[in-house]
Amino acid sequence: MSEEDVPVDQTKPASTMRRAVIYAGVLLIVFLLGSVPMWLRARDSAAQLARVEQQLNLARLQNTLAGATIDARRGDYEPARQSASDFFTTLRAEIDKGEASIFNTAQRNAMQSLFAQRDELITLLARSDPASADRLSALFASYRTALNG
Repeated sequence: MSEEDVPVDQTKPASTMRRAVIYAGVLLIVFLLGSVPMWLRARDSAAQLARVEQQLNLARLQNTLAGATIDARRGDYEPARQSASDFFTTLRAEIDKGEASIFNTAQRNAMQSLFAQRDELITLLARSDPASADRLSALFASYRTALNG
């Protein structure tokens, strides 16, 4: 068969189709190359968000204990008791998370000693005992020491 025997209409669609497939392939490669930097940036942002959330949770926990201490100093024992209870509940939940905790292993081990004071402190606050303010201050200092290693 010579070129004269092949109809012109059959060669043109095949070359047009081939050209379209090549363009689509090039566009796909360009799209994928463009998405890699965005994926890297999103991954970095997610890691940064996780660090900031960890710092926020640490600050919230410390603020809860500090609020309980201030309330006890002012003689507001019931809000102080509730805040102290919230502190111990949140602290226990964080320690129980293990490696997923906001605390590292050394901090988790140091925090365990804080629970020895929990029941007595909550009882002092429930009785509106002024000694509870000093105990909360000491607990706050122990917490910060454990946190800072």
